[in-house]
Amino acid sequence: MAKYLVIVESPAKAKTIKKFLGTNYEVVASNGHVRDLPKSQMGIDVENDYEPKYITIRGKGDILSMLRKEVKKADKVYLATDPDREGEAISWHLFHTLKLDSKNTSRITFNEITKNAVKNSIKEARDIDLNLVDAQQTRRILDRVVGYRISPVLWEKVKRGLSAGRVQSVALRLICDREEEINEFVPKEYWTLTASILADKEKKPFEAKFYGIGDKKLAVENEEQVQQIRQEVEQSSFTVADIKTGERQRKAPLPFTTSTLQQEASKLLNFSTQKTMRLAQQLYEGVDVKGHGTVALISYLRTDSTRISEEADAAVRAYIVENYGKEMEAEQVKTAAKGKKIQDAHEAIRPTDVTITPVQVKDSLPRDLFRLYQLIWKRFVASRMKPAKYETVSVKLDAGQYRFTAAASKLVFEGFMSMYVVEDEEDEAESKSRGVAKLTKDSVLKLSGLSGDQHFTSPAPHYTEASLVRTMEELGIGRPSTYAPTITTILARRYVVKENKNLYVTELGEAVNRIMKEAFPTIVDTSFTANMETLLDSIEEGDIQWKTIIRNFYPDLEQAVQEAAEKLENVKIEDEVTDIPCEECGRMMVVKYGPHGKFLACPGFPECRNTKPYLEKIGVPCPDCGKEVVVRKTKKGRKYYGCENNPDCSFMSWQKPTKERCPDCGRVLVEKGAKLACLEETCGYVVNK
Repeated sequence: MAKYLVIVESPAKAKTIKKFLGTNYEVVASNGHVRDLPKSQMGIDVENDYEPKYITIRGKGDILSMLRKEVKKADKVYLATDPDREGEAISWHLFHTLKLDSKNTSRITFNEITKNAVKNSIKEARDIDLNLVDAQQTRRILDRVVGYRISPVLWEKVKRGLSAGRVQSVALRLICDREEEINEFVPKEYWTLTASILADKEKKPFEAKFYGIGDKKLAVENEEQVQQIRQEVEQSSFTVADIKTGERQRKAPLPFTTSTLQQEASKLLNFSTQKTMRLAQQLYEGVDVKGHGTVALISYLRTDSTRISEEADAAVRAYIVENYGKEMEAEQVKTAAKGKKIQDAHEAIRPTDVTITPVQVKDSLPRDLFRLYQLIWKRFVASRMKPAKYETVSVKLDAGQYRFTAAASKLVFEGFMSMYVVEDEEDEAESKSRGVAKLTKDSVLKLSGLSGDQHFTSPAPHYTEASLVRTMEELGIGRPSTYAPTITTILARRYVVKENKNLYVTELGEAVNRIMKEAFPTIVDTSFTANMETLLDSIEEGDIQWKTIIRNFYPDLEQAVQEAAEKLENVKIEDEVTDIPCEECGRMMVVKYGPHGKFLACPGFPECRNTKPYLEKIGVPCPDCGKEVVVRKTKKGRKYYGCENNPDCSFMSWQKPTKERCPDCGRVLVEKGAKLACLEETCGYVVNK
């Protein structure tokens, strides 16, 4: 009997696949990569045409020894690592490390770990795709040369232990740019006018929003305008100028891609991108389910395609017809239009078997794993259901020269929303306009109230993990497999902190970003990074040789590193001597720069190890108590300005305060980019610096 060996990455995946193959198949795991570039050096031989130097990963000796024994027993070896570039590279490294024979070795891939998929992959076994390997190898080498050439510059100019990265530095720049935009944002005042109107024979009034003069929209910017409109409206009678009825549809969402899964899991389940991917990996590789044994519950989790196979499409449609009726089954579903990307070779993320419902697995899975599976399952089933339908009515109402509008909608067919609820911001507003549906041209209307509300425009929101992933995807920065590791890295390095889902840049992150923009503008340029992803795709397609990209990239990087080493001398943060004596030895303490920002330390280290928080004065008296305003940090490292007399004085501001006072309300003015604005936003006073 022939003996076949199947090598996968993880023991969980091995256990799941073993179920589908006969006794003449042995399935073993390599536990991820077995060789990589060395950590102690760059590992790229620049003099020898950028040849990479791979070494066996420390600690992999026992696993490789076990794999070699299994290879000797086998007549044929199947390399069954993940179906993407990295999986192809792992197979290639296994092939060389285990010294496999190309005649007796084949590469197999499957988008889901099911019996049919695994058995079909063996029938369609192929050679290792060297274009895929080269694309991954190029990404790895680019990331390595950027990290190993630029990081030492950061060590010299800021502090040891910092790191730069081809994608992480761009992500950091996006967050810094947004923070700058928020800090410089000056709110503008605007007002909304809401009329409460009672129609004849109705007990409850409905709400109508001020629109403008006739068909011309009018922005209400101050209270004087409100009073002027109020005066005329209250003396006028309301009439129905126009009524339009219609129908609108809300289309079902497409199945998940990696990016949309991370976004929805963040929004609905409050999961970080890292947690989402870790749980999804478990669902893909296989979990124990009562009555089913070890089952892989979802298809491959790294994808930017919304396409699904004909077999999966037919299965979910049959499930919908059987459980919800033929009237709920959608017509042909279009997939999202996308640029050509590597992962589009995969399907969307979906259940491997739609008949395994969340209810069936609830008792077998930990809570978070269950919630993620339920989200994926519901989204997939909903994607093949008919759109939800609403009956709509919109009304234009005139009072003198002014026009108000009201709209309402009624859900007449739930469609996919019976399965997957999508938040509707319009619902709350329209619920206050329910009486609109009964209006006619002849309706007699009576004004029962008119309210004016003051508002101020808001800056763009801080990035969350979900919105950062969405922006990176839109800009073409990174790929599905890189979003979560990129965010995890900038959080781990303390360049960015997370508070209530929002991402805030730290002082350390600002310093690193400033150096990167000054010395390595190309590296942190979003267009350059997105173009590099396109070039990696071209390598995979076989259109470009991988070394061509490295040859073009490295000399420019090297030149930038040399120039940075010479020109950035003034950026280095030296130990600033203060007038604060060390309580333990009497030396004057110095300002040091640590992972969480500045702190005071005794220069007598290591004999004296005394440290204390550094309160940096900005030369502005506290507007509340007259003591000094100092730079402070939240527990997670976000910078703000507060009184040195805290907690006795509670003054604080996210923007830097000045010595000047607002002429309108007397509050302190704070810096907003090139402007000074009143700390009290409802005041609205703004002046150029």
